[in-house]
Amino acid sequence: MNQETRPRTSASGFETLDLDPELIAVLQTLGYTEPTPIQRDAIPHVLEARDVLACAQTGTGKTAAFALPILDELLRIGSDGRRRAIRALVLAPTRELAAQIAESFRSYTPGGRIRCEVVFGGVGKRPQVTALRRGVDVLVATPGRLLDLMGDGEVDLSQVEMFVLDEADRMLDMGFIPDVRRITRALPRERQTLLFSATQPREIRELAIRLLYQPVEVVVDPVSSTVEPLSQSVYFVDGSRKLGLLLTLLASDEIARALVFTRTKRRADRLARSLSREGVEAAAIHGDKSQTTRVRTLEGFKRGRTRVLVATDVAARGIHVEDIDTVINFDIPNEPEMYVHRVGRTGRAGASGTALSLCGADERKQLASIERLTRRKIQELETPTALEMARWSQPAARPERERRPYPGRRSGSGASSRRQSSATR
Repeated sequence: MNQETRPRTSASGFETLDLDPELIAVLQTLGYTEPTPIQRDAIPHVLEARDVLACAQTGTGKTAAFALPILDELLRIGSDGRRRAIRALVLAPTRELAAQIAESFRSYTPGGRIRCEVVFGGVGKRPQVTALRRGVDVLVATPGRLLDLMGDGEVDLSQVEMFVLDEADRMLDMGFIPDVRRITRALPRERQTLLFSATQPREIRELAIRLLYQPVEVVVDPVSSTVEPLSQSVYFVDGSRKLGLLLTLLASDEIARALVFTRTKRRADRLARSLSREGVEAAAIHGDKSQTTRVRTLEGFKRGRTRVLVATDVAARGIHVEDIDTVINFDIPNEPEMYVHRVGRTGRAGASGTALSLCGADERKQLASIERLTRRKIQELETPTALEMARWSQPAARPERERRPYPGRRSGSGASSRRQSSATR
């Protein structure tokens, strides 16, 4: 595999990537002016019809890195007016990620000329079957529902020319690799394959050898790194005081939109209810929620009706929402790699962001593992006293809500820890 870790050109702007002018015009209307490193490095190879093995952290713009060149090829080929066959297939591990990839394809498509549909489980098949029968150019799918529809004879993959396996390491974690192999056996041997993964354990490398033909390997970030610029801090706090500290943090107007991670689904539900009782607009999202509920909850968070989204790790890579200014680890994850994926939900595509972790005494080993993986010491903030937390967690007692900084100071210093207001970024 030919590894490339540097941009191919020193020029900037999407116009340097030889994309269709109509795509460039759409990107301009969306406010996209500069490609991210993964887009700048991967798109030229995809346009050359090369297989690509890409390693990039979540939040680096990798969806556009494969969506834009796929759309470029489909626009070049055009349509002959006959019933559309599936020309590009994208597999994603979660419903949320699949839906958002399809949304990206639609938003990038000039004049809606390329038809993209998404299929996933948890909802009825009838609307999906109806859409497939109308004809599809790009199909985004989760493995289980795709195999289900293939078994029903509703999906024909014989004309697929471009195949994308997104979040391959997450597929591995969720046990989807056998399903992926079954699906790839139904694809034409002559195809272009793109594999995207945030990490590359041995099993992913072996899968890449099986699926890819003489691939170019594109690596834009070390697999253990967190997205920059990202402020990362930790509070050491007893588990019984975590809720009070979280309410204290959320009482600050510095946090406009927060994603809070818990270790279990039950804990996510309980925390969201506790926050709501204290007057914080909060909702929980996890795998036990119905698809309708998950879509509604995520939409409310996107539109600002919900200020705090409490999630389990199933959402660590499935939630792509702009302007999440803060990620809070209410529970430290057991796997250090998951920390990287969690905090990657903020500080996306070059924007600034903040990651705060609440670490109990029984979680210090996990924190040490995270610091070893990222090769970075996470800044410790002084935990407010119980009295301070009680005062901060009762905003209703104040006649007017004041703008306050984070209620923490660097350990060993008297300087308050402040960061730039999200309203002035």
